[in-house]
Amino acid sequence: MYVAVKGGEAAIANAHRLLADRRRGDRALPAITIDQVVEQLGLAVDRVMAEASLYDRALAALAVRQARGDMIEAIFILRAYRTTLPRFGYCEPVDTAKMKVERRVSATYKDLPGGQLLGPTFDYTHRLLDPSLIGEEPVDEPALKEPGEHVMRVSDILDGEGLIEGDGQMPEGHVAGDLTREPMEFPMARDLRLQALARGDEGFLLALAYSTQRGYGRTHPFVGEVRIGEVEVELELPELGFAVSLGVIRVTECQMVNQFKGSSRQPPQFTRGYGLVFGQSERKAMSMSLVDRALRTDEFDEDIGAPAQDQEFVISHADNVQATGFVEHLKLPHYVDFQAELDLVRRMRREHDAAQAGGKDGMKEAAE
Repeated sequence: MYVAVKGGEAAIANAHRLLADRRRGDRALPAITIDQVVEQLGLAVDRVMAEASLYDRALAALAVRQARGDMIEAIFILRAYRTTLPRFGYCEPVDTAKMKVERRVSATYKDLPGGQLLGPTFDYTHRLLDPSLIGEEPVDEPALKEPGEHVMRVSDILDGEGLIEGDGQMPEGHVAGDLTREPMEFPMARDLRLQALARGDEGFLLALAYSTQRGYGRTHPFVGEVRIGEVEVELELPELGFAVSLGVIRVTECQMVNQFKGSSRQPPQFTRGYGLVFGQSERKAMSMSLVDRALRTDEFDEDIGAPAQDQEFVISHADNVQATGFVEHLKLPHYVDFQAELDLVRRMRREHDAAQAGGKDGMKEAAE
């Protein structure tokens, strides 16, 4: 046993060296720097920050490099690091109405106060490989509006006419939960669901959001607004008696507008689905908002008839770190379990063959 353990340790150490060698790649090429990852692979960095629940671009870039570009592995690494950090307190609610917008589009109104701001997006690009990116082709300077403009929310237009539900007022006395410090219990309040969705796997949420549009859930959505920009984070200090600014972060916010025919408790109106994630991540924010609305069945007296409407199903399977751990643990030794299964199948096979042989003998005697 001792020899086997020592041999295993040597193999693992060599696997680490081999991984480092593959990570470095061709030594004739310059090593990729953290700054390069931050500046040129920004969307990958943003996804890692969002699903690891840690806003630090340099650390997220380090995780991407360490994981050789494997997003879920990078998320796992950064989330593990997050657990080592002290908790100083909880910031004030972020006011996205005061966001310094760099991109803002709406599918509900063509002419908006503040206008449609296309910003940095793939929406209008041709999905064709660009050979010019192989080299170091010069890039033209973009034309930018004056930064820092505040623009009203699209939902405020509908709210002014009383045609949309309120903007997520919390019940009196409700204290926001913390998914990272409290065990999950169902049914789960909306604030905790939104926390889980914000750090949930983008691909899983995208699939669920797509399913709601294909009839597996009661949604008829319009993108009220998608906006990307910087918001200020403030922390109230008891010794000062007021909130101080800790800095700004870039976030993506989506408000999805959905039809609602009314119920015994509420009149016909538009309802909201909400998504907010770190960095630039429109697909994730939109998916999150669609799933958020699908999960609000209790609020609107709706029946649960699709996976996206079942909060226990959605929340229990949305976390990619938990999911990958459960799937990849199958690579670990299961020798004892498999031997037990193997012995069971062998015994059952012998009994089956014996029964078959007995049946054939009985049929032969009956024929004679």
